[in-house]
Amino acid sequence: MFRIFKRKEDKFQKLIEEQAELSFEGLRLLVKYLETADPEIAEELSLREKEADEVRRILIDELNRTFVTPFDREDIFALSRSIDDVVDYADTTVVEMVILNVKPTQFMQRIASLLKDAAYEIWQGVLRLPKNPNVALDHAQRAKALENRVEAVYREAVADLFSGPEDIHHVVEMLKLREVYRHLSNAADRGDEAANIIADIVVKRT
Repeated sequence: MFRIFKRKEDKFQKLIEEQAELSFEGLRLLVKYLETADPEIAEELSLREKEADEVRRILIDELNRTFVTPFDREDIFALSRSIDDVVDYADTTVVEMVILNVKPTQFMQRIASLLKDAAYEIWQGVLRLPKNPNVALDHAQRAKALENRVEAVYREAVADLFSGPEDIHHVVEMLKLREVYRHLSNAADRGDEAANIIADIVVKRT
């Protein structure tokens, strides 16, 4: 019986770990895109997002076919969803930039760098959940601190946008940039949610 439970635990743990790693890779590529505006990097990010979606589909299928899970199935589902949303927003940020013909700004670059660091902390937190829950909690708290820094930069970016529109063209550019900034802010919100779920899992298991 223990061996059966252990296999189930390993199965869900590995799938969440794979999602978290793909999310980190996606944010790393977002940082590179904002540095280079290279279409090939955008394509690579899109591929990572699709790979992450596939892992989530497998996880949901496994959840639907498994009666006993290593921790609350609601927590597994929610953590998977939050991590997936982070890489989704990274991808849609680039998509919006291409559609709206928006060039990278220093604010985007600063936010993306913080998001990448937060995604790394989430990944490490997930890795530590089985054997070192207190370390997982520490990584979750670091991710939340980084999200707070993202929100500070986001507010700074929005304030800069509305610092003095000059004409209708400037107003249109402001609206385009704000849309991209909101995608990045949404990514941060989902990362914060993932960190909260990791913390909840630790509390329930200790």
